[in-house]
Amino acid sequence: MLPVPRLHAPKMNPTAPTAIAPGPLVLAGLILLAALSRLLPHPPNFSPVEAVALFAGACFASRAWAFAVPMLALLASDLVMAVVIGDSYAGYLGGISFWSVYACIALTVAMGAGLRGKATGPRLLGYSLAGSLLFFLVTNAAAWVASPLYPQTTAGLGAAIVAGIPFFQWTVLGTLAYAAILFGGFALLRRRLPVLAARTA
Repeated sequence: MLPVPRLHAPKMNPTAPTAIAPGPLVLAGLILLAALSRLLPHPPNFSPVEAVALFAGACFASRAWAFAVPMLALLASDLVMAVVIGDSYAGYLGGISFWSVYACIALTVAMGAGLRGKATGPRLLGYSLAGSLLFFLVTNAAAWVASPLYPQTTAGLGAAIVAGIPFFQWTVLGTLAYAAILFGGFALLRRRLPVLAARTA
């Protein structure tokens, strides 16, 4: 009688991901909620844009997720706002100002990587102020390029930047408020739910 060969179960790699970890999904959910909060009444430029980008850059282990999630979440909110508000907002989509905002998002995600594992209060304050200043300068420069109100001269650029100064305080306050909510909220969730401790995407 021939011996029956013994069948061995295939070895499983315990570290191989079988599904998307809950951490990235929670991060993405928080970012989407923050992005959709733009639909609520708010002061001009009181926005989650910079905070969302910093949060993604600091918390996603995957660079692809860090850049893609805030971009897609804010694009979704832009499309919803275009439907709700109508032509006055839809005309903004695809223009120079629109692309300047998304350029700021990408730059701020890269900046947020400097907060990985060290998002202390003082550092978060400094990064939030730097992100707000970046947003202020880039978007007002874009307004100078796009708007016929400003001559394409150094004086015109200065005028565009000066015109944006009254809104800068709201950019700073919005970034600080949303950064506190996102970073603080996720830190609390990680304490209560150990499954969120690993930053994987």
